[in-house]
Amino acid sequence: MTRRVLKIAAACTLALAALGPGHAAAQGAPGHPDWPGAGQLFVGTCYQPVDRSREQIQRDIALMRESGFKVVRMGDLSWDYFEPADGKFEFATFDWIMDQMHAAGIRVIVDIAGLPAPLWLHHKYPGVDLVTQQGNRLDAAERYMDNISDPDYKRLVARFADKLTKRYAHHPALLAIGFDNEIGNGFMSYSEADRKRFIVWLKKKYGSLAALNQAWATQRWSRHIGDWDEVRLPYAEGPGAYERQIDLRRYWSDVTIGTLKDLEAIRRRNTPDKPAISNLWDSAGRKGFDYLSSYRDYAHYGAMGFYPGSPVGSGFEALMMKGAMSTPIWFNEFTAGGPGYYGTKGRSRMWAHFGLLLGAQTVLAWTYNSHLGGEEQALFGLLDHDDRPSWKLGEFATIAADFDKLQKLGFPRMTQPKVAFAYSFDNMQATNPAGPDNTNTVRPYITTPYLTQAHNAFEPLFKDNIDVAVINIAHEDLSRYSLLVVPGLYLMDQASADAIRKFVGDGGTVIMTALSDKVNEHNQWFNTPLPGRLTDVFGLRTNEFYNGGTLLTKIGDEEVKGSIGHYEVLEPSTAQVLARFSNVDGTPPSITVNNYGKGRAIYVATAAQPQIMRPLYRQLYASLGIAPGPKTPDGVYARTVEGRTLYVNTTGEAKEVAIDGAMTGVLGGKQWTGTLRLEPLGVELLAR
Repeated sequence: MTRRVLKIAAACTLALAALGPGHAAAQGAPGHPDWPGAGQLFVGTCYQPVDRSREQIQRDIALMRESGFKVVRMGDLSWDYFEPADGKFEFATFDWIMDQMHAAGIRVIVDIAGLPAPLWLHHKYPGVDLVTQQGNRLDAAERYMDNISDPDYKRLVARFADKLTKRYAHHPALLAIGFDNEIGNGFMSYSEADRKRFIVWLKKKYGSLAALNQAWATQRWSRHIGDWDEVRLPYAEGPGAYERQIDLRRYWSDVTIGTLKDLEAIRRRNTPDKPAISNLWDSAGRKGFDYLSSYRDYAHYGAMGFYPGSPVGSGFEALMMKGAMSTPIWFNEFTAGGPGYYGTKGRSRMWAHFGLLLGAQTVLAWTYNSHLGGEEQALFGLLDHDDRPSWKLGEFATIAADFDKLQKLGFPRMTQPKVAFAYSFDNMQATNPAGPDNTNTVRPYITTPYLTQAHNAFEPLFKDNIDVAVINIAHEDLSRYSLLVVPGLYLMDQASADAIRKFVGDGGTVIMTALSDKVNEHNQWFNTPLPGRLTDVFGLRTNEFYNGGTLLTKIGDEEVKGSIGHYEVLEPSTAQVLARFSNVDGTPPSITVNNYGKGRAIYVATAAQPQIMRPLYRQLYASLGIAPGPKTPDGVYARTVEGRTLYVNTTGEAKEVAIDGAMTGVLGGKQWTGTLRLEPLGVELLAR
């Protein structure tokens, strides 16, 4: 173990101790020194008291306590609440609120509100203003419209973070520190100062103009760069060459990660016994950042704003935030109701239990008070706009009561998945080019978006109730996994290729799907047979791409009809054919397997789709020691914890689940024999 990893593990141990005696007593699980152990679940809310009177705040806190809330998250989006003018800090009211929370037995995550920056900062230091790629300077009309690479911003946010964390470092209500709410949803900027900072980054990355010219393919279309000052900022919104665009995205990712590391250094200095639990939104479309290659430098828990749509996509995103951490997931913002302003009764409770299946520990409702104005005007919280408690507050009180029961029964649950999914920020950028030259013209072979492939490959395993990890494979120890799934990893850097090669050579099984390993880290096509870095591992080449409409193949004894027509013509060398397309000229292989080292490499000739991946996985379960979870009808998910099984019906219709013998519902108290009936959005924990 490296010195850096040892330091991080030590920091996690200290941080987890802050969560209470239930966690401290369970630390040090073999092989998982950062696991806090089962025994504490938290329900609470995000609370922004900036426009509340003291009388209202006292009434709010009384209702929180009555509802069984244990944690609130405060401070986010409120920099000028604490620092209304440059260097003038006001903490007295927040001191009083922290004291009131402590008196009520409620713990607090204090967010460092580095975004948005106050207007006084923009006025005094215009370098914090954003500049568009057309050269227009923008007023800070919306939150997150701040140039976080500006030196004055960096200096002042560090000063604010230092003051805030020192102020509450020893307050008994403090539970954790959060960094820059939704920092991934910020904006890129195109000022002259940004261009110069980008050039500094390029010099560090490439070292010489010759290396930069090669990486950016400047020999084409008269783009050769003869002097560093000739470098211009690429247009993230297009047009432009893909090599430059991905480096621009990487640069801003590094700026974001650097900001988080700076805040983590302040937390570590001032509140070393409190963990960092932040709502970061790494996958935001505006900018995003490479969380999965860096999270151990600034996060102790995978935390997120959880506003679910489909169970498959929502589950995958939550696992992206968890990565390979053994600590539970925190939903720092959690859906309060559902689609529309009023939501759907029972929906939040269902998603809270769905989170428990994934390994979640905490749900914090967004938000407590309904918004009267601002960017989220008319957003309904747990209290209505006239301050009356809504049915939502009652539903979260029910969730709190449920969690009180479940935390004594093995929750939060520790997950030790044997299946890993390869995901990378670089790949997301490489497969989503901006501007008029989109995937339908310059890149007609990218017929299935990257995340669609990932979700399609994930769905069968998830519906078989099997735990998985979503990781950047170049930054994790793959030896803990039996199966590695690589769905459409179009950009294959050397480190990822090396990781796959070693994983298979050491005895692992990998499944890679079409569109994988086509371009290198510079976003340029390989000048070798494809897959570019792994032809020998997979024992084949594939250089032809077609759309065959509906594809038919047979996997084992199962006839399969593919709904995505794109396929690659596989030319095996050492690979063996597992299945062929039956309705394509020449019946080319649809799936191959190659023995490499001690392991095997499986290539699927189509983009990942559930109907093809499901029978393939099921053929592999036994040989890989992967046991499917409880059998459930479509839309129902389940996990077994200490002999009891938690069932969650994510659909709007009643579902009947076959069970073995007689069981008792821990949450509902009803006896069930042979069949469990789950009402729409219903949940139940069954025990014998």
